[in-house]
Amino acid sequence: MLDKNGIAQRIAKEVKDGFYVNLGIGIPTLVANFVREDISVEFQSENGVLGMGPFPYEGEEDPDVINAGKQTITTLPGASFFDSATSFAMIRGQHVHLTILGAMEVAENGDIANWKIPGRMVKGMGGAMDLVASAENIIVAMMHTNKAGKSKLLKRCTLPLTGVGCVKKVVTNLAVMEVKGDGFHLLERAPGVTVEEIKKATEGNLIIPQEVPEMAL
Repeated sequence: MLDKNGIAQRIAKEVKDGFYVNLGIGIPTLVANFVREDISVEFQSENGVLGMGPFPYEGEEDPDVINAGKQTITTLPGASFFDSATSFAMIRGQHVHLTILGAMEVAENGDIANWKIPGRMVKGMGGAMDLVASAENIIVAMMHTNKAGKSKLLKRCTLPLTGVGCVKKVVTNLAVMEVKGDGFHLLERAPGVTVEEIKKATEGNLIIPQEVPEMAL
């Protein structure tokens, strides 16, 4: 199965030349490290950055240059900084081609829960609700199961929803799945992972074709 970097590396293959891409906190921030060098991509962070690059090497961090998760980042030539109002005007105006988010739960109909666990302190919703309401192409990066081994790919989300019927694709440590409203359509399996293992770890309706190729990284 994949680690967090492996998930990000696979999602990077979904990023196309000329895309404007928003990276959520967590695993999605790693995607910038794996995008092909022969394409031009603009990474946007809702705290007011356009033109993010890979994470800085140790010792080269600038504490004033951070992403929405308060991690230090690098910027590419031509990068710009702006206020939150401008940032969310980009998002709400649908100027972002692809949104990559983490999630606590995803339902088989495309619902996503990624901002609150009742009874636990949270920092706030951040930009998640605006992103899922405005983006046409949403990919979720997540672990397939929680720390207790229970599936995070469900028939219905049990946590407060961030968005309804909006997720298009999910990439986990076990598989790549497309969400079409009737279930999780299995597209690829992680190296060394069997279809049976994916089926066992998925509570929601898993639609399995006759052949499921192993993902190439």
